[in-house]
Amino acid sequence: MAYDYSRYLRNEKLPHIWCPGCTYGIVLKSFIRAIDGLGWDKNDIVVASGIGCCSRLPGYVDFNTLHTTHGRSIAFATGVKIANPDLKVIALGGDGDMTAIGGNHFIHACRRNIDITVLVFNNNIYGMTGAQYSPTTPKGAWATTAPYGMPENNFDVVNLAIGAGATFVARTTAYHTTHCEKMIKEALQHKGLSVVEIINACPTGFGRKNKFKTPTSMLLWMKDKAVQKAKADRMSSEELADKFVIGVLHKEEKPEFIESYDSTVGLKKGE
Repeated sequence: MAYDYSRYLRNEKLPHIWCPGCTYGIVLKSFIRAIDGLGWDKNDIVVASGIGCCSRLPGYVDFNTLHTTHGRSIAFATGVKIANPDLKVIALGGDGDMTAIGGNHFIHACRRNIDITVLVFNNNIYGMTGAQYSPTTPKGAWATTAPYGMPENNFDVVNLAIGAGATFVARTTAYHTTHCEKMIKEALQHKGLSVVEIINACPTGFGRKNKFKTPTSMLLWMKDKAVQKAKADRMSSEELADKFVIGVLHKEEKPEFIESYDSTVGLKKGE
């Protein structure tokens, strides 16, 4: 029997706006299955987004949702979580939204270890606003603002999150649909700031300029370049040179921000 996604969707908002070949619909399905697997009440879930293609996702899901300003999803999510710590709060955005315009919110949320899950939809480009390069555009890749190739070094979202203090960091791809569901589910269950980088395809903004002839070729690139962490641990740095590792890449226990704040100022839950 086919999975019934409609239970979690605002079906009156469909069809979605994403381009043919965009992988955000695949991730949307993994996201829904992850939440369904946890059995959470839809009324207890808050999803906040900024501006960009993936930031339209909250409009399609039947949770409490916020479509906010560019780069500010984590700021809004932080306010919601502090106002009602019992809510399950998720902030999502693209690579530009999270690591450029919202970069400061991203690193300081990691540093504070507030109990929010952050989903970074990394398609290596500002897709909605005209295919300008973002902080994750690979060096040498083409964008409308890099007609001779990207001259800058790119961010590694995973290492950025770990370095800033996030206590759960994972990476997955839109190709690995069940793995994507698993990573999101584990992140949602983590106490503290959890980050999942989800490698996505933007065939319209990135693929056409970078010799990906079809959307399928971008998915096959993910399949070819991704290495599960258990296998990567047995590979040499030379063997991993043109690969990226997927899985749970960092996990630790640290005091959560709101609990630490309440303890510091002498508050206890319910007072």
